[in-house]
Amino acid sequence: MNEVELELLIHDIEHLTDETDRHRHTQLKMPDLVASIDAGTTSIRFMIFDSTAAIVASHQKEFTQHYPHPGWHEQDAEEIITVAEECIAEACKKLGQQGKYSPADIKAVGITNQRETTVVWDKETGKPLAKAIAWPDTRTTHTVHQLAKKSEKGKDAVKEETGLPLSTYFAAVKLRWLLDNVEEVKKAHDEKTMLFGTIDCWILHNLTGRAVHITDSSNASRTMFMDLQKQTWDPKLLEFFGVDAAILPEIRSSAEVYGEFGAGPLQGVKIAGMAGDQMAALVGNKCLKPGEAKNTYGTGAFLLYNTGTKLVSSQSGLLTTIAFKAGPHAPVHYALEGSIAVAGSATKWIRDSVGIIREASEVGTLAAEVEDTAGFILSRLLVGCFVRIGTIRLRVRLWASRRIPTSDTCAERRSKRRAIRPRPFSKQWRRIPG
Repeated sequence: MNEVELELLIHDIEHLTDETDRHRHTQLKMPDLVASIDAGTTSIRFMIFDSTAAIVASHQKEFTQHYPHPGWHEQDAEEIITVAEECIAEACKKLGQQGKYSPADIKAVGITNQRETTVVWDKETGKPLAKAIAWPDTRTTHTVHQLAKKSEKGKDAVKEETGLPLSTYFAAVKLRWLLDNVEEVKKAHDEKTMLFGTIDCWILHNLTGRAVHITDSSNASRTMFMDLQKQTWDPKLLEFFGVDAAILPEIRSSAEVYGEFGAGPLQGVKIAGMAGDQMAALVGNKCLKPGEAKNTYGTGAFLLYNTGTKLVSSQSGLLTTIAFKAGPHAPVHYALEGSIAVAGSATKWIRDSVGIIREASEVGTLAAEVEDTAGFILSRLLVGCFVRIGTIRLRVRLWASRRIPTSDTCAERRSKRRAIRPRPFSKQWRRIPG
């Protein structure tokens, strides 16, 4: 073998070795998966994604909704975390059964959640001090009126700082109600043995073995305690609502490591993203630039319009909110939001309260079987109006609508409605459920 042939042989061996190493590296390389906890208003879902964003395993389960009084909507915070842990365990089990992946391949988990729902718990025991007050709950109407009286601006008392009007919708008003009406909550607040948080904060706190008390800026912007421009808790707002800053979580960005799972199949896996569900939907629909918007339908319906780094105050009833902050040093992005409280929950009401369907999926099938509604209109616009006059007006409108053909012109319909004289209402009439 001459010198040239020797050099060619060495080159071939080196090339073969490189190819073998690359093949071995490909075989040994662990697949990277990420996962998300979707903590909605009525159910929890845990989804695991591969590097192409395809879902490789998931599990979903509903949890109990409590309606102890008209206008009240409560949830059991302990049940929420139990269901979340069950969904994580079941999805990881499904992942392992495929044979291709294992829970060890999951590198990070994010949390997205129903917003505004308010949880208070004991700092030492970790046990809730009361049922969580869900975001659609309207028991705080009187609290809103009382707070509005404290300012010349009325219901816009804190809008300049928070982008939000005083409303039953937001967490600060729910917390104020708890402090005024639940002695155990007031006592724990005054003795500084209580912690407060929205569902993101509650889930993160529990999954990390109660190691951290953190929320992200998108969820914090729905509490009415945070200054939108500074993204910090505002002492003046806390004074207005009568809340001690010691009970509040730390505000972080929407994309950073907050902590690790303390137990379970994902023990040691980092929790590294958090955003309110509507803000997460804005990002998920790739509305990352100013002028881009999304409208999504769940329990309610929510339109969010990205305004970029510019904070825009609406004069038409829209809410100003934080859209996302993509990292500790990233600029904050804002959004305008239009909120409709009742969308999918109307279908749930038809299923659970009216009882004319067994599964929500039946609605589409049944609707396709008829040409039109025969003039019947279901209005949920009076949600939150529980005085008798609201119930009567709703009944008259539905009663009249059923009797007017859809082919009539608007003028003919108005004439026929005036001609209809409903019978006197009996006190024994049972009000519409919900």
